[in-house]
Amino acid sequence: MRKLLIFLVRFYQRIISPALPQSCRYYPTCSTYMIDALTKFGLIKGLIMGTCRILRCNPFVRGGVDPVADKFTIFRNPHPEKYEDEIIAKKFHPSIK
Repeated sequence: MRKLLIFLVRFYQRIISPALPQSCRYYPTCSTYMIDALTKFGLIKGLIMGTCRILRCNPFVRGGVDPVADKFTIFRNPHPEKYEDEIIAKKFHPSIK
């Protein structure tokens, strides 16, 4: 079942997403986050994390770097600086030197 969901997300990434305007406020994108969460946490927890991320991706949030956390959570990753490279860190977190 997990592989089926990953296949559907990849189908969306390759076929549907290019036809739509770019709107994701996070890096990695919500579809990539969903795949990573499904791979890391399995079907149930990964689907919950991915769905919560999609719900967080709206015009009322700033966005930024939000990789899949090491532990299951429905909230934004509290320490994205542990996962990002220097260029991304400076773009989304100007306070990081």
